[in-house]
Amino acid sequence: MPYKELTALDIRKEMINEYLSNDFTITELSDRYGLARKTIYKWLDRYHSQGEAGLAERSHAPFNHPNATDEEIVQTILEMKKKKMKWGPKKILARLKSDQPETHWPADSTGSEILKRYGLVGTKKHRRHTPPYTAPFLECTAPNITWSADYKGQFSMGNGRLCYPLTISDNYSRYLLDCHGLAHPMHDQTKPRFEWAFRNYGLPQAIRTDNGSPFASTGLGGLSRLSVWLIRLGIKPERILLGCPEQNGRHERMHKTLKEAVASPPKQNMVAQQKAFNYFKTEYNNERPHEALCQKPPASVYHPSIRPFPRKLPVVEYGSDVTVRYVHSNGEIKWKGERIYLSAALIGQYVGLNQLDNHLWEVYFSFYPLGFLDEVVMKMRRY
Repeated sequence: MPYKELTALDIRKEMINEYLSNDFTITELSDRYGLARKTIYKWLDRYHSQGEAGLAERSHAPFNHPNATDEEIVQTILEMKKKKMKWGPKKILARLKSDQPETHWPADSTGSEILKRYGLVGTKKHRRHTPPYTAPFLECTAPNITWSADYKGQFSMGNGRLCYPLTISDNYSRYLLDCHGLAHPMHDQTKPRFEWAFRNYGLPQAIRTDNGSPFASTGLGGLSRLSVWLIRLGIKPERILLGCPEQNGRHERMHKTLKEAVASPPKQNMVAQQKAFNYFKTEYNNERPHEALCQKPPASVYHPSIRPFPRKLPVVEYGSDVTVRYVHSNGEIKWKGERIYLSAALIGQYVGLNQLDNHLWEVYFSFYPLGFLDEVVMKMRRY
């Protein structure tokens, strides 16, 4: 069946005309044609400087290629792409194979290259994730071995402002150490609440959190400013796997009880909300029986840690067999004439390096492993 050939140049002209009509924004055109905003700006710049001639492809490929896809096939793929701008090359070719099974269609990879050649493939935005935590969790056999901390999901109070409840609990006894409503889940508001808990209850051996800010980051070792501070206090920052809240199940179950008690419905303002948090904390710790504790309240099992919160932050020390480097203001260390980037969270700290073989060094901050320095490429490698 004959069809009207619609070239990539036709598509670009149509896109430019729609933009010049002032009926569409760049963002709307990006969604409509499945193109990156950067690509649309490129064709607009060429049009403004050269007119329609600037919309033609500038190919450096040879005039003929023995394995080139037939031009009629190419145009059919482009026509289908025009009809289904949200579809990728795999879906487009699958549909064409279904509609015209007698035709010898190219591989998916070739279809992808054709669409790329005509600027009809948008670029995927790469999202960085916090590196996985690979060390085993400490076994909770007594109070203050592991605490859990998290921000229970934010909610709007009666005055329309958001409340972010920060909760800290002891994993063994289920004792709720702190429950405090904050305006933002940021480092500068979170750290003082940990300081308050440490002064009142001492230091745990580990604190288990999720991978969100301010507890972790996407940088080396998943370190944030808060976790660097915890390490300097001798506290191991444990992180659950992405998408696995059950690894912090005891704390999550407490959150469900907390929500039912104080946020359904929420209070009018932060002062009233904090009063509700304080009442819940007292009842939860001292009155409410807990099935996992043989129907005892958490306060009957919990006792403060024997490790006091120090008046002065301890200095990180390394053994005499460890090579030590200072992390400069750009997050880099100097190593054999090269600058190696580690993490902005480590600025002003000292890291230790242990040699594993002729070109590989394991890098630590205090007791916390960060990754490997590969001297072949002079870059850090994550675990």
